[in-house]
Amino acid sequence: MSVQPQATVGEGGSEHAYFRALYEAELDYVWRTLRRLGARERDVEDLAHDVFVAAWRALERYDRDRPVRPWLFGIAFRVVSDYRRRARFSREIPTERHTTRSEGPDPLENAAAAQDRALVLAALDALPPPQRAVFVLSAIDGHTVPEIAAGLGVSDNTCYSRLRLARKRFADAVRRLRPAPEKP
Repeated sequence: MSVQPQATVGEGGSEHAYFRALYEAELDYVWRTLRRLGARERDVEDLAHDVFVAAWRALERYDRDRPVRPWLFGIAFRVVSDYRRRARFSREIPTERHTTRSEGPDPLENAAAAQDRALVLAALDALPPPQRAVFVLSAIDGHTVPEIAAGLGVSDNTCYSRLRLARKRFADAVRRLRPAPEKP
């Protein structure tokens, strides 16, 4: 659920104070969203900056009665779409990261969680960007179709159609990518 920044214009705050509160409240969400939309880890910081620059520029047109996260997601989706179209973008295949020994959870649990994350990211990569955006906002972030449609600037019917297709493609991709169980 989205946290609305406390400082607002007209309540004694300024646009700068509102935006600062928005940035602090939603930076982690934007960061996760960019990764879910397929941004390379090394580019996420720059892309998050681009999202908030675009948000600052569009802030006066933002309807503050609407939830902020679908609006930010729509901006992030456009930023990632532009990023993916650039000539220097090339597809990377996610690999396991090497980590140092920690006192954290059981290594087998970590490995299973990493495999699950890799499977989800690979299945998300199988979705076309418009379907991926709707799927992430609905299935992962928990937004309603009307909120998603408003944030992405599409009709509710288009959004429902994309979500239906995305669910099917995602399930197909998971079945295709999931390793077969080992036989005893």
